[in-house]
Amino acid sequence: MEEGRLMRFPDIHGDKIAFSYGGDIWLASTSGGVARRITSHPGLELFPKFSPDGKWIAFSAQYDGNFNVYLMSSDGGDPKQLTFLPDPVAVPERMGPNNQVITWTPDSKSIVFLSRRNTFNDWFGRLFKVSVEGGLEEQLPVDKGGLTSFSADGTKIVYNRIFRNFRTWKRYTGGMSQAIWMYDFKNVSSEALTPNDHAYTYPMWRGNTLYFGSDRGDEHRMNLYSMDLAAKQMKQLTHFTDYDVSWPGMSGDTIVFENGGYLYLYDTKAGQQKKLTIYLPGDRDFARPRWVDASKVITDVDISPDGNRAAIAARGDVFTLPAKYGATRNLTQSSGSREHGVAWSP
Repeated sequence: MEEGRLMRFPDIHGDKIAFSYGGDIWLASTSGGVARRITSHPGLELFPKFSPDGKWIAFSAQYDGNFNVYLMSSDGGDPKQLTFLPDPVAVPERMGPNNQVITWTPDSKSIVFLSRRNTFNDWFGRLFKVSVEGGLEEQLPVDKGGLTSFSADGTKIVYNRIFRNFRTWKRYTGGMSQAIWMYDFKNVSSEALTPNDHAYTYPMWRGNTLYFGSDRGDEHRMNLYSMDLAAKQMKQLTHFTDYDVSWPGMSGDTIVFENGGYLYLYDTKAGQQKKLTIYLPGDRDFARPRWVDASKVITDVDISPDGNRAAIAARGDVFTLPAKYGATRNLTQSSGSREHGVAWSP
């Protein structure tokens, strides 16, 4: 069995890890090993988040067309739909999906998600929460928001006002640079915790420490950092040079994150990281040999000089076929590469 790769959006609770792979949600152990798939719908299921009490997993899924928020047992089972929101605008992929699960409230009673349901354009979203029992959504009292984490007592959040985590910009320092802010629900006040000279995102609040990702270091890659919230001092925790640290999640003293398609754990007490070896025994239906009608995906056509045959490119192969009589011939037969731009010499 080959080791899995391209695992995304991991989250952790106790000795369990949930993540997305191939558009489905999987569960694995914090010690690695064979993962178990807990969803199988043809639509995408993304952003799994454990409830703080470990009983539930919330996620965003395309079960009925557009993304909405769903809930299932942390052991798997039938998903329960919590939101029934249409997409108010056609959201480009660089904006990220609509109705994206962001986090839980500390009491495990509500799920916070990002939606553009009442924004005047798709450049920004707003934060809403929905009860695990369903019902109407409630907007959080911030004008815009992105990735978010609550204080233990639920009276404050640390969050990105700007959400651009699906944009591929590197070392960006312009007007959409992400800073991390703190909002106090009781005092109705906010303050910036970081500058906006680099990307500061993926906030995770534990005790008096803020953990987050930033590309401010000499590596020019997204790495994990911590900040003492009293002293406002930052400390770099990881030093990856080839790939970014992406989509971290935290439980207790352990952070799980993606790097280069693999999953890693970071122990905040020991200050050490380790790579997990995870196996994904999926059926990989699209990797099986199968018959496909290439006539529906023709990309190029050219006519022979005598007009008796045509050359076409379809599904990455070059074919010739007759105007009236004769055989269709595949000239390249190379399933591992793509040929296109076919032209017949004079």
